[in-house]
Amino acid sequence: MVKDKKLLLEELEAYIAHLDAEKAKTFLNDLQPVDIAEIIEELELKEQQWILSLLDSETAALVLNELDPELGGELLGHLNEERAGEILEEMSFDDAADLLSELSDQEQNKYLELLESEDQQDVRELMTYREDTAGGLMTTEYVAVREDITAARAIEVLREIAPDAETVYYVYVINLKNQLVGVISLRELIIANPDSLIRDIMRRKVVSVPVDMDQEEVARIVTKYNFLAVPVIDHDNSLLGIITVDDVIDVIHEEAAEDLYRLAGAAGEEEEEEEEFFQRIFASLKARLPWLFITMLGGLVSGRVLSGFSEQIDAVVALAFFIPLLTGMGGNVGTQSSTVTVRGIATGQIKEDQIFTVVLRESLVGAAIGSILGLIVGVIASVWQQKPMLGIVVGLAMLGNMLTAATMGTLVPLIFRRIGIDPAVASAPFISTAIDITGLLIYSTLATLLIAYLL
Repeated sequence: MVKDKKLLLEELEAYIAHLDAEKAKTFLNDLQPVDIAEIIEELELKEQQWILSLLDSETAALVLNELDPELGGELLGHLNEERAGEILEEMSFDDAADLLSELSDQEQNKYLELLESEDQQDVRELMTYREDTAGGLMTTEYVAVREDITAARAIEVLREIAPDAETVYYVYVINLKNQLVGVISLRELIIANPDSLIRDIMRRKVVSVPVDMDQEEVARIVTKYNFLAVPVIDHDNSLLGIITVDDVIDVIHEEAAEDLYRLAGAAGEEEEEEEEFFQRIFASLKARLPWLFITMLGGLVSGRVLSGFSEQIDAVVALAFFIPLLTGMGGNVGTQSSTVTVRGIATGQIKEDQIFTVVLRESLVGAAIGSILGLIVGVIASVWQQKPMLGIVVGLAMLGNMLTAATMGTLVPLIFRRIGIDPAVASAPFISTAIDITGLLIYSTLATLLIAYLL
């Protein structure tokens, strides 16, 4: 049974307070590494070090892997060389590379020297790739066999190298040049005729990703094909490593959080643990101010539109009562449409040839919403102010505003993507401002045209 993290933390803190190592060990042995990592994040550095010292090397490696790499690197840096080496030996190469990347060059070299020569080379190679690319996600601990051996020999090879592999569900097939030529599942290999050559039973259509592909695109491919792992190749089609689904899940969470920040006009950098307090403040200002300036300018334009509407408001004061309603509803509908569109772009559900269909669909949704809400608010305005024509003006304005908001909320992200601007960054501030302006223009135009019937 999964226990509440708060209760687990309170129990562990009691053991820490009394430095009761035996009870703390027993307590930690009953937890999963991810649960231990969650608890460690809530403790002070000295307490974190004490807890880590109670874990065996394998568990400690798994816990460090679950922590933020920056915190994991800091904890590793406080360990003696022997203990650090034992933990690094238990980690997969990609996890070790992520952890060591958070340390200084001097510390990296110090800890790499603790690994075996061949392992050092693999970890160093992984550290050369950008962390947000396929190369930065991949591990070199995979199972590969040559195409010219038999199924029986392949199973023998599998027994030899599988203990060190990150996953054995897919067995990749290479030629003498280490080029990826096929793939065979573990099940297919087991049930195959022992004397069959691998090239005769493998699948030749292999979905792979280039080493420099962006991690978001990698996640999209793995999600699309429901893979447990995907091979990574270079420009010569040489097999370099594999990316497993657990790393892809981390990417999906990371990218989703980043898009949410951007959609709000902020940025994920604000959540990073900056070394200095004022650096975090500066990061927040840098991320938010440009888009807030756009919103501010839009507000000034809206004020200018509203000032041109002053004569009608002076003549019929009740017109002003519905301005917050119209602009607020327009902003909500626009945000809903832009959120759906940005998500569709991010997940690859919206293709280039579907733009017209997507815009038309959202526009029709906006028109339907506007018709329903326009009818309701129009009736309310007519009854409230005893002016049927005012209800017509407000109702038509609501319809026009909803239609415009839904259309702009869909079209703007698509246009931004086409011209190379990240739609998640710019859509929300731009759309909300533009919708306020167009909503006021629609309302003021209708009121001006029908002012004679409103008096």
